Amino acid sequence: MTKKCACSALSLSVKWQTDEYSVYIASPFSILFLFLDSLMKKTIIFLIPDLEMGGAERMVVNITNSLSREHFIPKIVVLRKEGGYINLLKKDTEIIDLNIRRIRNALIPIFRILRKIKPDIVFSAYGELNAFITTGIILFPKIKFVARETNVVSLHVKRKEILFFYNFYHLYHRIICQSEDMKQDLIENLGIKNGRLIKINNPVDIKFIENQITKNNKPAIFSEHKKNVLAIGNLSSRKGFDNLLKVFSHLKDEEIALHILGDGRDREELIELKNKLDLKQVFFHGKKSNPYNYLYHADLFVLSSRYEGFPNVLLEAGACGTYSLANHCPGGISEIIQEKINGEIASVEDHSNFARRIQKSLDISKDREKIKNSIRSRFSLEKIIQEYTAIFSDL
Repeated sequence: MTKKCACSALSLSVKWQTDEYSVYIASPFSILFLFLDSLMKKTIIFLIPDLEMGGAERMVVNITNSLSREHFIPKIVVLRKEGGYINLLKKDTEIIDLNIRRIRNALIPIFRILRKIKPDIVFSAYGELNAFITTGIILFPKIKFVARETNVVSLHVKRKEILFFYNFYHLYHRIICQSEDMKQDLIENLGIKNGRLIKINNPVDIKFIENQITKNNKPAIFSEHKKNVLAIGNLSSRKGFDNLLKVFSHLKDEEIALHILGDGRDREELIELKNKLDLKQVFFHGKKSNPYNYLYHADLFVLSSRYEGFPNVLLEAGACGTYSLANHCPGGISEIIQEKINGEIASVEDHSNFARRIQKSLDISKDREKIKNSIRSRFSLEKIIQEYTAIFSDL
């Protein structure tokens, strides 16, 4: 059997060849090259409870998928490896599953992972998790910690044991605020210095949305003989669907149907209110894995929330070219809505007036491309990812 060995002082591998087979063995130079290459990249750990189909989860997926692999190594740590967005992640993104149900029980396992991996940056993307993580920031002086706040804290966080941890929020190196309302709330009500706060609006992945739409296939639940108004969200008090039902009590005699997509703890209570108000034109359809076809074919999208962080669904409605009527509430609504271009703002608490505004919004002509462009020009995924990349590069 003949044996040959071929190598070079500068080669990245050694070729050991016989008559029967060839074997490539990594040379010391290739190992050194890979080691130095990894040192030039920043490892970022993203913390999120799960990858269910929510706004914060979608944001984490968008960022990790879009980060340059030449400069960053993204990893995701989840409390529970579940949710529809798992399938949307790039295959090279490592998911570390803690298999823990409660956030407060996840802190020690998270800190163990940070000691093991030694990331350059930790990006916490969920409000309650952000608060608890503050307890460990001083334990990792070489790691830069970034929080992405998800709500207007003074309106959303009511539990005293969670509010306590916001006393240490200033330990974060950067805090991402989705809207100006959120930023001002942290300054005025939590005493966070402006220098640590950066406003970055949520992005919308227009290409992804367009691929989910079947333009010639209107959802079967939509009536052919009525105007179809769409609302989407968790069925909880925060989303204000109780007010929206009261609004539709003023539209009983109109050929207008309201379709609500979403589930939540208030479902039975809202159905009871619907029956009490005798709203035969209101329909609850539960959660849909692809809401974009509904958004595209709706005659109008309505947002009735009492407060928001920065509503992705309002961006998505605009990305579908659908006109919106939104409640005047904290959370960046006025940063998204351009009056008479992609939508309007009114108070949903004034039930009769909001009902009239729905009718007027349905009657006016709309320019679908102009609605799309109003969103694309300000909130495209490419534009927002550049802003996140700049922050990660500077830390």
